[in-house]
Amino acid sequence: MKLKPFTQHIRGVFASSIAILSLFSSVNANAAESALDGILRSGELKFCFESGYLPFEMTDKSGRYIGFDIDLAKQMARSIDVKFVPVNTAWDGIIPALKTGKCDFIGGMTITPKRNLSVNFADPYIEVGQTLLISPKLADKIHSYRDLNNAQYTIATQMGTTGAEAANKYLSKAKIDLYDTSADAALQIANGQADAFVYDLPYNAMYEARHEGKVIHLDQSFTFEPLGWAVRRGDADFLNFLNNFLRQVKGDGTYQRIYDKWFKSDKWVDSVQ
Repeated sequence: MKLKPFTQHIRGVFASSIAILSLFSSVNANAAESALDGILRSGELKFCFESGYLPFEMTDKSGRYIGFDIDLAKQMARSIDVKFVPVNTAWDGIIPALKTGKCDFIGGMTITPKRNLSVNFADPYIEVGQTLLISPKLADKIHSYRDLNNAQYTIATQMGTTGAEAANKYLSKAKIDLYDTSADAALQIANGQADAFVYDLPYNAMYEARHEGKVIHLDQSFTFEPLGWAVRRGDADFLNFLNNFLRQVKGDGTYQRIYDKWFKSDKWVDSVQ
């Protein structure tokens, strides 16, 4: 008879343990919810980027966001019948914006081991590298990035970018000035405040085309940089979706059509602010 209360106690403890485990399982399940679930529930695909990265993400004269990344993200939203929502974000705050749910994924981000500690990356959707814009007055002196690795030169680039990392790594002997935006950094050459600007090849190619005579583009990349869509860590379902979307648009010709629009034509240049 004395065993009955003990047995009931054990059963009670066991039942409580099951309830607690169920609660934790529910919390973990919610914490691990894929971005896909939130996208389908809200009917919105929120895309983080920093406008001003030619020709990936830009603002046109009417205030609309345009560019290679924008068109790909819009196509992605259409493919699952949700609304495309652009989230223009300063680059130094873009990963925190992703982590806090202000957007579902980031575009225009170079895949690096250091960034991979904070975010997960889908497969690369394009490959770029760092190149140089130099002052015309240096045309006879500077022929590669190696020629700039000297204390007499000042290098401008945007803080928090792989351009800044490349400058610090390969041009450590030069003076390196960091700016909030790529546009501000590139402008320093024309202003006579910098001898060169380090940034991604597509941006620099377009910048030279739009500022003829003011800069010279040394278009030989000196780094290898794959760009990938970044998502919150642990979201295997969303990564699977992104990789399959990329495979589909590359296979059906959509990717090439969008690529040609932004990289093989300059019809859009006059529409940008």
